[in-house]
Amino acid sequence: MPALPFHQIDAFADAPFTGNPAAVIPLDAWLEDGVMQAIAAENALSETAFTVGTPDDPEADYALRWFTPTVEVKLCGHATLASGHVLMPVGEDVSVRFRTHHAGILTVERSGDSYALSLPAWNMAPRALPTLAAGLGGNPLESYWRDGGYSLFLFPDEAAVRALSPDFAALRKEGDVMLIATAPGETSDIVSRVFVPGGGVDEDPVTGSAHCLLTPFWAARLGKTRIDAVQASSRGGRIGCALEGERVILSGQCRTVIEGRFLL
Repeated sequence: MPALPFHQIDAFADAPFTGNPAAVIPLDAWLEDGVMQAIAAENALSETAFTVGTPDDPEADYALRWFTPTVEVKLCGHATLASGHVLMPVGEDVSVRFRTHHAGILTVERSGDSYALSLPAWNMAPRALPTLAAGLGGNPLESYWRDGGYSLFLFPDEAAVRALSPDFAALRKEGDVMLIATAPGETSDIVSRVFVPGGGVDEDPVTGSAHCLLTPFWAARLGKTRIDAVQASSRGGRIGCALEGERVILSGQCRTVIEGRFLL
């Protein structure tokens, strides 16, 4: 029976059972897409990451793909951080580069027990999104959109974000759209919650890719390039965000919680 190495990592986590769990499965060669999708469905985590070494690629050490339980996604921050945690040599402050289909080269660097993840900085444009806003609930002050299925809703305060109770059945009908609810934070610069019901994840615990959008959005509003962010899911997570030109650098820690074999 074929067996694959399996790692489950809590990413953007100061301790086990916090942050966002991701499965990481290093491969010698890609499996069929349907098999990888079935593995991700079996894992029932926000994302399962698959990596393949790229010895002939001068720009990247590994190729990287991510699957939710229902779809392959174009970018996933926490599972990239988790993949770096799994693949870096133990005890060394080093970096690892990933080639991705849609987000280019992504780099994870380690310093001590912390990691820094380099992602693209994405801007958004104001747009009225009444159907999504109705499904999200609450009373957002403003709404924004980025092509590719990303929406952002600005709320007046952290309490309004924490009180949201979205209509997930209605939102699933809108397709694979990420909904980001955000506001100024009480004990952090900003707070957010992230919902992707059309992609198989009703509420994501901690979402690196959402901070590709949140970091430039709030950097412009707050007048600073370093932002302390909290994602207010039930598990919760804290992310250090820095805007460096056209890149967003996210910092956090990882905790390994499961290691073993996935039997096909």
